[in-house]
Amino acid sequence: MFARLIYVMDPMCSWCWGFAPVAEALAKQAADFGVPTHFVAGGLRSERTPIDAADRDRYLGYWAAVQERTGQHFDRERGLPSGMVYDTEPACRALVTVREVAPSQVFAFVKAVQQAFYVHGKDVSQTVELTRIAGELGIDSEAFCSRFDLDAMRETTRLDFAWARQLGISGFPTMLAERDGQLALLTNGYQPLEALAPLLNRWLERGANLSSGR
Repeated sequence: MFARLIYVMDPMCSWCWGFAPVAEALAKQAADFGVPTHFVAGGLRSERTPIDAADRDRYLGYWAAVQERTGQHFDRERGLPSGMVYDTEPACRALVTVREVAPSQVFAFVKAVQQAFYVHGKDVSQTVELTRIAGELGIDSEAFCSRFDLDAMRETTRLDFAWARQLGISGFPTMLAERDGQLALLTNGYQPLEALAPLLNRWLERGANLSSGR
């Protein structure tokens, strides 16, 4: 029986940072049943012009709302540095790259990118910053860089975006549970762990019962 959690997210989505502790707890809950978590890059936004003061104020307002709801820390003083182009494709492509070259490190890498962006005010749309994060986690920097810039990796990332759109997923975070090709929606948008853990547990226990023939 094939089963996995599918976490559709964007490393530069503020609600995904708010959801990070919940996602980690759900992944551990699933892992206790032998069910892995697969990341899909959702693609939040693709911008070509630097953010201006009005943009920054609007985004920081979103961050404040997420912090109030979730308790996750955001550094709104250093966040969104002047002249930054808020393009999330590179961070999503980095996720997809790590998924290929160091699959066991995807969770750690995504968390490190989120912390760099939201807590330390780094511009994680820049290749040099993403490469630094990968290297600090012990991911082979040469392997990361050689894959990250390939047209094939850009296409794989676009396919992630397209898969999410085909399912009608337009908001993040979204978490799905898949068993033998059948998808069940756990959440589309932020929900606290106490709301989601019982739902996931029922799904996991049903899978365990099916596997044992009960």
